[in-house]
Amino acid sequence: MSIHVAITRRVRAGCEAEFQQALREFFQTSFGHSGVMGASLLVPPPGSDAREYGILRTFRNEEERDAFYESPMFKTWDERAKTMTEGEPVYRRLDGLEAWFRSPGPPPPRWKMALLTWLAVWPVSMIVSALFAPLFGQLVPKFIFAGVVAGGIVIVLTWAAMPLLVRIARPWLHGPSPQSDKPGDR
Repeated sequence: MSIHVAITRRVRAGCEAEFQQALREFFQTSFGHSGVMGASLLVPPPGSDAREYGILRTFRNEEERDAFYESPMFKTWDERAKTMTEGEPVYRRLDGLEAWFRSPGPPPPRWKMALLTWLAVWPVSMIVSALFAPLFGQLVPKFIFAGVVAGGIVIVLTWAAMPLLVRIARPWLHGPSPQSDKPGDR
């Protein structure tokens, strides 16, 4: 199961172009790390006074993520980035729903995300309920059974159904893109 990390860095005024260039170079270097599966840079809108830059990085698994962040390559980058940024970067692992529709570009329209989620929830809810009912459906109160079924649905959606459906529906969700998956930065 791939791991997605969102990083936010506040770039010093006047260092924006230098930061973007340095980060692009680091992205290319970081692709040499075996566990890096993608990286994306999210920049403030043109004409904006915002200096918050977002970086999305995808790793093969937690071990590869940890190895990357402990590597001399990353530590060298981090020291360089500190000369162009203010404060500490904010790291956040993306799990569940927020990671389902992660992409380097703008998010897909909400109606597409809602439709795809509904297409997953409908059969998963029927299957999970049908599997759990004979096991303990009559043994526990209905509200506890409903909670167990809801938990089962969330688990199946998060770790199986949604990653598969989003991968299959990527062209429909995001439209054609020549390079839709690029590695990210922590």
